[in-house]
Amino acid sequence: MLYPENSAEKLGFNEVKELIKAHCLSTMGQQMVSKIQVMNNYDQIHKFLSQAHEFKNILQHDAVLPINHFFDIKSLANKVRIEGTFLTEEEFFQIQASLATVFAVIGYFNEREGQYPNLEALFEHLPIEKSIIKKIDMVLDAKGKIRPNASRDLQEITSGIAKAEQEARRKIDQIFKSASSNGWTADGTLTIRDGRLCIPLLAENKRKMKGFIHDESATGQTVYMEPEEVFTLNNRIRDLEFERRREIVKILTQLTDELRPYVPLLLSYHGLLTKLDFVRAKSLFAIDIEAEMPAVVNEARLRLINARHPLLFLSFKKEHKTVVPLNVQIDDSVRIITVSGPNAGGKSVCMKTVGLLQMMTQAGLLIPVDASSTVGIFKQLFVDIGDDQSIESDLSTYSAHLSKMKHFVEMASGKTMILIDEFGTGTDPQFGGPIAEAVLESLNFKKVRGMVTTHYSNLKIFSSDTEGIENASMLFDNVHMKPLYQLEVGKPGSSYAFEIAQKIGLPPQVLNLAKNKIGTSQKKVDTLLVDLEREKKEIYDTKVKLDRQQKRVNDLLAENEKLKAYLEENQRALIRDAKQQAKDIIVNANKLVENTIAEIKNVQADKEKTRALRENLSREAQKNTVKQATVAKPNTDDELKVGDWVKLTDSDTTGQIMEIAKDNIIIAIGDLRTVAKRKRVQKVTRKEVPKEIRRSASSASTGDMASFSPEIDVRGMRGEDALHAIEKLLDRAVMMSFGSLKIIHGKGDGILRKLIRGYLKKYDQVSHMEDEHADRGGDGITYVYLK
Repeated sequence: MLYPENSAEKLGFNEVKELIKAHCLSTMGQQMVSKIQVMNNYDQIHKFLSQAHEFKNILQHDAVLPINHFFDIKSLANKVRIEGTFLTEEEFFQIQASLATVFAVIGYFNEREGQYPNLEALFEHLPIEKSIIKKIDMVLDAKGKIRPNASRDLQEITSGIAKAEQEARRKIDQIFKSASSNGWTADGTLTIRDGRLCIPLLAENKRKMKGFIHDESATGQTVYMEPEEVFTLNNRIRDLEFERRREIVKILTQLTDELRPYVPLLLSYHGLLTKLDFVRAKSLFAIDIEAEMPAVVNEARLRLINARHPLLFLSFKKEHKTVVPLNVQIDDSVRIITVSGPNAGGKSVCMKTVGLLQMMTQAGLLIPVDASSTVGIFKQLFVDIGDDQSIESDLSTYSAHLSKMKHFVEMASGKTMILIDEFGTGTDPQFGGPIAEAVLESLNFKKVRGMVTTHYSNLKIFSSDTEGIENASMLFDNVHMKPLYQLEVGKPGSSYAFEIAQKIGLPPQVLNLAKNKIGTSQKKVDTLLVDLEREKKEIYDTKVKLDRQQKRVNDLLAENEKLKAYLEENQRALIRDAKQQAKDIIVNANKLVENTIAEIKNVQADKEKTRALRENLSREAQKNTVKQATVAKPNTDDELKVGDWVKLTDSDTTGQIMEIAKDNIIIAIGDLRTVAKRKRVQKVTRKEVPKEIRRSASSASTGDMASFSPEIDVRGMRGEDALHAIEKLLDRAVMMSFGSLKIIHGKGDGILRKLIRGYLKKYDQVSHMEDEHADRGGDGITYVYLK
């Protein structure tokens, strides 16, 4: 499937495997990592990816998986197979610990049945044979040592040893005290020689006591004697220890015989432990490179979004740098991408990223891309990277390239991915270019998929005129003369040979001489490419600026529409209230007039009584007039404060004061906020505010305060989007009187941090800014304190 055989090494796949090995807990897991191969079976690839994805979720979001011990059960099981052999105490302890881990893992997944289906399949139909552990527990203690009561004979032997040791100790203590009282002993206490407890005697007294001399001091003045009575007891102890050892071998042999029928099951447990270690290592590596599981399709196509080279990502991570992400799509319409651009502009890294991520996916490894990416399956992967010249095979650099091209053209198909670096180089460009173009045409005819890099103009022209092949370029900042490492599909790129040579410092006369030696048409093409790239960048920058302005305009229009709708509804409510109030006044007035007329009639037009009724009628009319005047008259006597209800004098719009800043008042009108001068508002009582407005304001205020968080995470956002989000958060914080904000922007190169802090300095409401504590994020987090 891979051609040539060193393709994995060329693309860095072997380095990836070594990094995964470092996460393994056992040699079995490392051996399994060494056997990772690129596959082309869709079901198998999807299964391996899903297992790694599920284990990654466990490591990041679930309780810790109880994986404590990994031992090579397979070798122990093979030893058990042989009749007459027995496992040692240490080997039984390894089986005991490993099986405890197996059963704990199975129990862990049984508690989460259905949550991790692909991992559960690893031990599907695997029984939990706890009788194995029970048999071992009857013989070994928690530390892996033989229990003294493992058998009746062992218990008796152990007891006999203990009694004999006590008797020997008592006897030698008694003899030592006697010898000391007689002055026979040298300075010191009882000591051990050759594993025996001995009495230190002065050399001149060695004949005064019967026993066996084991050693003497360097000066010869002291001898170490084992008394005769103790010698016999110690021999008895030695015999009992030999009996104990024989009994232990008997017990272990019997236990080994009892485990022999379980050998196939032990091998199954070994397989589960090995696979768990393997999947765990893959998942830990995926976390290191921030990998995700892309959508996998059984077709020869791919769509990578925000892809990053895993080895480059880890290298940059140590240096606190960020990798520029890659976006590329290869499908039926765009089968081959021809990448051009300046030297050291990232062409080879771009192509290697595509190749390595394809290999990793087809090997069942998660890759550092957005989860929305799609990766297909290719039957073959042909790679031509680097110099494969060989003295033994009589191959020059170009011959080696041609031999690969021969294999590519003969063996490639519509399900083959090709990766060719510096296509056509190694010989005279006058001939190498046409040959490369012919090879590319043949590969395109076979519907081959892939990516090639080149500096040849004829390949750029051919790619632009041929269906199925698309030009692409690595962007270059020709103002500052530095690569941007961004892939742009749709147009070829200039090599910037003269610009780079000028920056390096090649003499002007040499540059002019070189420019005069190239063809006029070639010079025009290269100049056109440079101009196109410059104009493209200017257009892109302008578009970003316009998009930001348009977004701001749309937000303002939406806000105005919402305010207009609210004002219209508020106006309708006020008109309804005014009409109802006028109606009530008219009704009350009519009642008063009718009652007055009736009274006049009843008293038969008595002058005094009539005058009194007229005065009463006049007082009621005056009362209504005063009441209306009181409502209409602005209340300027009372001092305004936060929380008061006010209405705008020029629109009768009612709202609640949120903040007072000198002559400006911030008013909450439902979900909206507006600023008005103090002289444009008048205070009203809460009762005068319609209930629906009070409820709206109360719920809006409560909802805002409850849902508002003075913290924002803008990592991964574009600069203008981050500033727009921060601006909205700052507006709400000022309105709600929050004292500080927390902005998480990450470290990286510090570009986003500088942009945000420079932007916030222009606000008068911002008092000062500072970094988070070094232990909690340092300069990756900015605290903004408000006045």
